[in-house]
Amino acid sequence: MTELVATILWQRLDVPGHDACRLIRQDDGWELHGHAIFEHEGEPCSLAYAALCDKRWQARSACVRGFRGARDLSLEIERNIDDDWLLNGAVQPGLADLIDVDLGFTPATNLLALRRFDLAIGQDTPAPAAYLAFPELKLIRLEQHYRRQSEAEYSYQGPMFGYDEVLQVAPVGFVTDYPNLWRGKLG
Repeated sequence: MTELVATILWQRLDVPGHDACRLIRQDDGWELHGHAIFEHEGEPCSLAYAALCDKRWQARSACVRGFRGARDLSLEIERNIDDDWLLNGAVQPGLADLIDVDLGFTPATNLLALRRFDLAIGQDTPAPAAYLAFPELKLIRLEQHYRRQSEAEYSYQGPMFGYDEVLQVAPVGFVTDYPNLWRGKLG
């Protein structure tokens, strides 16, 4: 069974760009499929992405295809049976305890952690993730933290970036307002 659950279109707020994404339910889990088009340091970027999770929202893999300026990009991210994270087949050290994947150029992958944690109002949690840094294209550990403030609001801290804002989140889990970065509308 394949079921389209939701779609969203985001507008990038800090540079020209947008991102469109679909959330799909499969028999064995969940899939995000999207395409981010934006400007980075004066260069056009076009990045198609997919992220796959099991039924419990635990990330299994992600891929990114596209370009940044004249440079073609093709990245495969996966968690193997030993819980190691691999980037294009190479084990990435120090990430084996992580469950979530976060693609640094899109707000789409925040949905994965938000759905997996399923926080009640007032609850909070650290949410470290295997983070694909952009434009470096390295898979690194990202320390982050969520606190659910209301049905639609989550306090989010990403200390690596000095980011501390309240995200607006749709019931399906897509972030609809990522202050100063993205604003989205469900399809």
